[in-house]
Amino acid sequence: MIRYDLQRNFGIPKKGGKMENIKIMPCLDMKEGRVVKGIHFIDLKDAGDPVENAAFYEKEGADELAMLDIAATVENRKTRLEWVKNVSSVIHIPLTVGGGISSLEDIELILKAGASKISMNSAAVKKPDLVRQAAKEFGEEKVTIAIDARRNKEMPSGFELVVSGGTQPFGKDAVAWAKECENLGAGVILPTSMDGDGTQAGYDLEFTKAISEAVHLPVVASGGAGKLEHFYEGVVKGGAQILLAASVFHFRILKIREVKAYLFKMGVQVIL
Repeated sequence: MIRYDLQRNFGIPKKGGKMENIKIMPCLDMKEGRVVKGIHFIDLKDAGDPVENAAFYEKEGADELAMLDIAATVENRKTRLEWVKNVSSVIHIPLTVGGGISSLEDIELILKAGASKISMNSAAVKKPDLVRQAAKEFGEEKVTIAIDARRNKEMPSGFELVVSGGTQPFGKDAVAWAKECENLGAGVILPTSMDGDGTQAGYDLEFTKAISEAVHLPVVASGGAGKLEHFYEGVVKGGAQILLAASVFHFRILKIREVKAYLFKMGVQVIL
């Protein structure tokens, strides 16, 4: 009954009459070949070797893995393909790669390097038609759009789009941009609140919910998970289907299996 109520009240998607499993996605933020993690996208700390982390997370029960080259756009370069190859070679779960992607050629190279999906942010904002072209060329399921935002009362939704690794406000409503991305053919929306990133104070549920209610695509809750309750809230209050976290996993504050066991106990359908 709890699972039914979750689907009915909080919009967990169904396919073929069955509920979809909620997925746990650790995120490897990459810089200079190492996994790093900061607060509000700054004050970065080393969080280990990406290959070791990737293998560990798959063994721990991760459903998917994200790897974001956080300095690529700021440094005006492409994603390091060797990082993609090294990480993809040790896992079998889907790998979403983002950072420095600005063309169909970039996408093709990253997918050939072993990624299952790509994630675009700044390039999609500056060249929206790239989203449409990518979805047509590679399939909607391969295209994730990452949306970084911060609170701004002047925006209709209250959230302003931020680009270039969270460094530049763009003057565009973040929720309106999510709708536009859906219309362009994106397959997944990955919103991150700069107000919550790395704080471990909980997902920005208001922002996550605003996105999940605006689109009919899977939404990834991202930025701020710090304790078990936060993951549950991401599903039932934020409407997310995928729960991304970094700090709590990198610094071994929580284990993936621990999170899944808690969600299962609370009536959320997960793969244990």
